[in-house]
Amino acid sequence: MSIAVLLVEDLKHLRTVIADLLASIGDFEVVGEVSTEAEAKLWLEENPGRWDLAVVDLILEQGTGMGVIAKCREAAGSKIVVFSDYATPGIHKHCLSLGADAVFQKSEGTTGFIDWCSALKQA
Repeated sequence: MSIAVLLVEDLKHLRTVIADLLASIGDFEVVGEVSTEAEAKLWLEENPGRWDLAVVDLILEQGTGMGVIAKCREAAGSKIVVFSDYATPGIHKHCLSLGADAVFQKSEGTTGFIDWCSALKQA
């Protein structure tokens, strides 16, 4: 059984890269891709129970990932991982306080992101 993933990332080529990273781990299926906070919130409202993991960038075409984290937290049992270039220590702490399960810096935390997702698959 695969882990259903919602990708919240404004750059199409990065959505592709993240999807490829998850495919390399195996047992992950991207079920939704959105580029704005409003699209993410609408997708979450229209697809309750259809996702297991949200991969959220913080800087989006419109809005921010912060609002998406809060909306995602309404779904019990689902996991939220922030994967952003703007995950400074203060932002990291704030994302966790909003309900994110993990936060990784894109430029430095790709290995950590992959390891975290691999561990999620094993759980």
